[in-house]
Amino acid sequence: MELLIHSMGEFESLITPVLDLVKPRKLVEVGSEHGGLTTILNSWTLSNDAHLLSVDPAPSEKFKHWAQNAQCFTHIAKPSLEAFPELQDIDCWFVDGDHNWYTVYHELQNIHQHGLTYQKPVLAFLHDVAWPCGRRDSYYAPERIPAEYRQPHSYDIGVTLDRGAIVAGGFRGLGAFAWAIDEGGPRNGVLTAIEDFVAPHGEKYSLALVPGVFGIGVLFTSDAPWADALTRFLLPYHQNSLLAKLEENRLRNYLKVIDFFDQANARAV
Repeated sequence: MELLIHSMGEFESLITPVLDLVKPRKLVEVGSEHGGLTTILNSWTLSNDAHLLSVDPAPSEKFKHWAQNAQCFTHIAKPSLEAFPELQDIDCWFVDGDHNWYTVYHELQNIHQHGLTYQKPVLAFLHDVAWPCGRRDSYYAPERIPAEYRQPHSYDIGVTLDRGAIVAGGFRGLGAFAWAIDEGGPRNGVLTAIEDFVAPHGEKYSLALVPGVFGIGVLFTSDAPWADALTRFLLPYHQNSLLAKLEENRLRNYLKVIDFFDQANARAV
């Protein structure tokens, strides 16, 4: 068991019943990493005569090795905003790539337009809607974000609960990704991107927010044939105060572990 579980695959008990309800034929996953969610989704597609496409320009070697022999599966080695215009007839989306306003907002715009083009209801799972990425951008490749949408950022800073400002130490990318210097404000964070996308559409879309494992949002067309059943299933999870408290406790414990390691390393120097 990892010290800090972080994969969208941890939501298997929520995702699989939704797939069983909606019965999508083509699924897209954005952000494969090591394939934690990919293998779960692929198992479902194999059992349900469906197909999974995974969009990730640089997944891990573990994922690449698995993908070589996977069935009912296609890997697209491109950033999402380059790959999306090429996708056809998609029924379900899993968004867990670059966790910043610009990328997520435009992914949702593409998903919305895709639904209009193919006359399909939208069903999208979006990860990292809670702390720390809900209201703060992170960047794996800042150069892909247009300058006017790119927050001031650094690879060398950390973040912690209860403080919008950066800290010495804390949860940090160690060179793998950069944090926006400031938390909150316009065009900053995954949840902000979702809210900004939903706002002009009135009641067209429904959104459930599950506050565990960095948070997952389930966005769907409100008048889809399966929308009422999906709403009933998701309602107990939506902004569940017990899950939120457990997530806060998990994060505070993890941040304390980071602090212990930082102190030990400082003493060793």
